[in-house]
Amino acid sequence: MTSSLFLQSDVQNPYSIYKSMLEKHPVYWDETNKIWAIYSYKYCVEILKNTNTQIPVVNPNNEQKLNECALKILSNLTRLSNGQQHEISKEIATLLFSNIKSVDNSKIISSLIKNDLVDTKIDWVNSVGKKLPLLVLLKSFDFEENDCEFISDRIESFSKIMLPQKTEEQILFINKNSEKFYSIIEKHLSSLSFYNSLLIKISNQYNFSSKEIIPIAVSNFIGLCIQSFDAGRGILSNSLLQIIQHKTFSNKTEIEKSVIETLRFDPPIHNTRRIASEDFHIGGSQIKKGDSILIVLASANRDCEKFENTMNFDIERINNNENLTFGAGGHGCLAKYFSIHLATEALCFLFQSNKTISLLENQIQYEPLINARLPKEIWISIQ
Repeated sequence: MTSSLFLQSDVQNPYSIYKSMLEKHPVYWDETNKIWAIYSYKYCVEILKNTNTQIPVVNPNNEQKLNECALKILSNLTRLSNGQQHEISKEIATLLFSNIKSVDNSKIISSLIKNDLVDTKIDWVNSVGKKLPLLVLLKSFDFEENDCEFISDRIESFSKIMLPQKTEEQILFINKNSEKFYSIIEKHLSSLSFYNSLLIKISNQYNFSSKEIIPIAVSNFIGLCIQSFDAGRGILSNSLLQIIQHKTFSNKTEIEKSVIETLRFDPPIHNTRRIASEDFHIGGSQIKKGDSILIVLASANRDCEKFENTMNFDIERINNNENLTFGAGGHGCLAKYFSIHLATEALCFLFQSNKTISLLENQIQYEPLINARLPKEIWISIQ
């Protein structure tokens, strides 16, 4: 019996699994894990847009014993909310992005590379991928250097707040640092010129008090930091691998097209989950209220009914930007264009500032995650 759940670190080529499931079981009941797995583009979109599905609760009844501040952050994150709370959170995130300030990305990238380059060699993932997206985000909102350092140094461990299951060590770290994370971001947001008008706009629109809106705004900025670290490093890493392999780095337009095609062909996020809030049918199968659903986005991105010559990396395919990596419908990721732009700028700087970029390893190892395919290291030579 096929299992829909596996660690990306244990599978050399997950796309062969997705291909088989697309052909045989586009809607599949995984009896072992008691979860519906959705593999086709059409059905993934249906689930993503279905109002009878909700994002699963990560920490029901605070079983993980998060402290008050950590619990406040988790309960207000856009990625984990439903209903009106999600609408408020999404509106806040939209307003935050609309006030983002342009920064000199090349200066930040250059500094990161210079700091860790040893004899023309550098680990792209740990030196750039894990640092650049978050630093750009923080500097785009004028965070002070010491606050950038505090958040950057701890974001990898703090991002575990999103995990459905956490170790005792992870919970201890989150509880220890949650108040500091919250206070830094609350203090800084309150100093920004647009912040009060943001609170007033949301307050008037949804009939919430400013006191109720502030923790949503702060928590969602923390969510943006986590997304920058998680998905940001994945886009930078996976795009680099595809661009080196296919030699699509002649100019900025070609690199941007390569980033977009990477999001379809080899995305960082492979699946997301929902819970059925009511009974409904899909693909001839009945999904019942309370059933768990795995939406396999990476499989949908290689559905031949949606994308022509789907197994080929083709930057000129006209509908590459219709990939589902950033979701669809009301829960579509607002960081999509920020992430594509940042990856394009970073990779342009890398390839245009150096004569030769060479991959120094043949077999990439991936993090032991179910939902994301993130390289642990990518050692390259820069000359």
